[in-house]
Amino acid sequence: MARGPLPVDPIAEAKRQWVAHGWVDAASGMSAVTSVIRAQQLMMARIDKTLKPFGLSFARFEMLRLLAFTREGRMPMGSAIARLQVHPTSVTHTVDRLARDGFVVREPHPADGRAALVALTPAGRDLVEQATEALNAEVFAEPGLTEDDTVELVRILARFRRDAGDFRDPKPQPDPL
Repeated sequence: MARGPLPVDPIAEAKRQWVAHGWVDAASGMSAVTSVIRAQQLMMARIDKTLKPFGLSFARFEMLRLLAFTREGRMPMGSAIARLQVHPTSVTHTVDRLARDGFVVREPHPADGRAALVALTPAGRDLVEQATEALNAEVFAEPGLTEDDTVELVRILARFRRDAGDFRDPKPQPDPL
């Protein structure tokens, strides 16, 4: 169901209501959180539309892309879980579906009998390259923000993520001798 823009920003109206109900100290935070969530919904809709012809969800795309970035197209499941920053069950489910569709295979870990590697198949590599080209052209090259706004948004969100414990700034490397 296609619809046009709303006549008023519902998040701005919600903030007005927050203030009117006496929640002044929380009003800006509510509007920030709600704005980020709505922006995520809008971005995911564009991503989903772009990936649909490839039969991929964003989670499946991320797993394939992560593997394609490695030298040999394979990595331990534990490393994939850490890098994707999602629950292990979600990664396992994603890998199960990708394996069922012939885009990845599970392999025994050469040094750890308890661990498994997930490896990209040639079909998986072809698919992720095509999907990446489409996402680059239809979403990432023009995310809907100016270049300056994009850079500033990434800086702000990276600072937020770092402060929330998502990652640490890398330690400075010593000068070469």
